[in-house]
Amino acid sequence: MTNVEYPNLDLRRRAVVPDESYGMPLPGGLHRVTQVLNAIGTVWILAMMLLINADILGRELFDSPLRGTTEFISISITGIVFLQLADTFVAGRMARADVLLGGLKRAAPRAAALLNALFHVTGAGLLAIILHASWQPLLRSIQIQEYIGSLGDFTMPVWPVRLTMLVGMVAALVACLLLAWLDVRRMALLGGKTS
Repeated sequence: MTNVEYPNLDLRRRAVVPDESYGMPLPGGLHRVTQVLNAIGTVWILAMMLLINADILGRELFDSPLRGTTEFISISITGIVFLQLADTFVAGRMARADVLLGGLKRAAPRAAALLNALFHVTGAGLLAIILHASWQPLLRSIQIQEYIGSLGDFTMPVWPVRLTMLVGMVAALVACLLLAWLDVRRMALLGGKTS
């Protein structure tokens, strides 16, 4: 995060207006929560790598693969994505048109802040829709004891990953709303017209 020199602002306000909401501490310490979720996802990736290597060694050296490796890896990827989603938003690493936003920040900083706010509100709206659609499958998964794998060989319950997805979605949704609020606040600090 850097501060940008805005010539139309008085000197007192210039130093306190960041050029974007990314990388700033979020209210309630949510940025710490997103970092912890991201770290859990990273440790999960490391565990997957170790499991894959152990499976390969088992296949090559002992002609005996680790049971359930394929199932664990396939279901883990979804959980990891949602665990790391909130921190991706908070750190500003979500895919977007930086060329457009960079020029807009210089030419019309309030319009850039408004566009960022709309991006974050849209993200929150989409996450709310996905969250709403994901709640019932979680409850159903617990109720019917849904699993992956095959009986007698390896089975793994699905609901822990579905719950992990919901936790990640809630964190990402709250992060998007807070980022939108920071964008609107930045827009107000910049004052003047949107162009």
